[in-house]
Amino acid sequence: MQTTILIAQIVASILLALLILIQERGSGLGEGIAGVGGMTIQTQKRGAEKVLANLTVGMIVVFLVLSLSLNFVQ
Repeated sequence: MQTTILIAQIVASILLALLILIQERGSGLGEGIAGVGGMTIQTQKRGAEKVLANLTVGMIVVFLVLSLSLNFVQ
C-alpha cells in the first residue's frame, strides 16, 4: 500500500510541475499588483488559462492528500 501511494505521489509531483511550467509567463503576483505598464487592469482567467489554473489547484490538493496519507500508512 505504501509503495502504491509513493508511486502515485511521484506521478502527481511530475504532473504538478508540468502544469506549473505550462502556465503563461509574466502572470505572477508582481504583475497582478503593479499592472502592465503602470496600469492596474484586472482580468479574469478564461478558457484554457482557467482550466490550467483549476487543474493546478486540483493537483496540489491531490499531492497534499497523498503526502498526508503516506504518513499514516504503515
